[in-house]
Amino acid sequence: MKPEAEQRLHCWVPNLFEFQGGIQRYLQDLLRAIASQPYCHTIVFNKRDRAGNGDLDKLSNLTFRYFGALPDAAKTPGFAASLMTAALGDRPDLILCGHLHFAPVALMLRRLAGIPYWIFTYGIDAWNVQNPLQKAALHAADRIVSISGYTRDRLLREQQLDPARVALLPCTIDAQRFRPAPKPDYLLQRYGLQPDQPVVLTVARLVGGDRHKGYEAVLSALPLVRRVLPQVHYVLVGKGGDRPRIEARIAELGLQDCVTLAGFVPDAELCDHYNLCDVFAMPSQGEGFGIVYLEAIACGKPALGGNQDGATDALAQGELGALVDPTDHEAIARTLIQILQGAYPNPLLYQPAELRRRAIARYGRDTFNQTLNQLLTQAS
Repeated sequence: MKPEAEQRLHCWVPNLFEFQGGIQRYLQDLLRAIASQPYCHTIVFNKRDRAGNGDLDKLSNLTFRYFGALPDAAKTPGFAASLMTAALGDRPDLILCGHLHFAPVALMLRRLAGIPYWIFTYGIDAWNVQNPLQKAALHAADRIVSISGYTRDRLLREQQLDPARVALLPCTIDAQRFRPAPKPDYLLQRYGLQPDQPVVLTVARLVGGDRHKGYEAVLSALPLVRRVLPQVHYVLVGKGGDRPRIEARIAELGLQDCVTLAGFVPDAELCDHYNLCDVFAMPSQGEGFGIVYLEAIACGKPALGGNQDGATDALAQGELGALVDPTDHEAIARTLIQILQGAYPNPLLYQPAELRRRAIARYGRDTFNQTLNQLLTQAS
């Protein structure tokens, strides 16, 4: 790459604003970190959004191009053609593929014009990759950036990649937005809860393909928890097409009186929901990392995750939370009871300020920005 004052990047993203899942939030954090590097000017090519929505558009060294207005049938080929044309015309110093789906286009540009590229990988998108063009793009990439050691290790094992070219840039947490606070009165009233009532919280999309998030495992464990803690209440935040099936499962288990499906919660209320709970539980089986764990921990809340996916990274192999077998409903129930009774063997879970401090030291914005800066410096 060129000297610092002249670095020009192209960043390709699926979307940022209209739908905000974990990948979109990670990419927003990535773009803020890039914008904090004064020597980078970045053109962001956004496939699905029609226009900006937020503070990113105000950052002077980011330029956005939106392709969401393209007809659905033309969106993928039109976006790919625009990426090719822009890169061949601008000759950026580096292309950042914000999703593996875009990597074959970067591979073609590498072969045609020698433009280096990175691929960002998250979770299920990069596990068990079978597409031959995507596999070729992974092997030819100048760097692969993974959000978790779990995803990195799976990529290395499944694709036989050079470990020296796979770097870690874990998710980050907005410590200004997520802070400890008392249980909000308006949410206690909304959900009919008492201030001293034990509350378990999950924040996840209710999508059939996302059942690995673990909310069904919590439901299955809840009858066992109620035997010991009869006042326990489970709040499940999130919307999606899986809701009718979840409602049927709640009825099957006889949990109608102790489960609230909160549906969509606006961003302005998300921190309040974390502060409403006594434990955040998402015993997932297919999470690439899980920003929601960090958000809960930043609010000083104990978190429970699965021990078979990227939650092990978010919870620092058990230092910052409890890890359980996500398929063992009895183990999930025992761990929830331990946490809620103050008996879990990791005392850090009961020290909100220190739990938050350690999470920010490991995953705060300063750490994220410094790691990205080191990666860009190595590439220059």
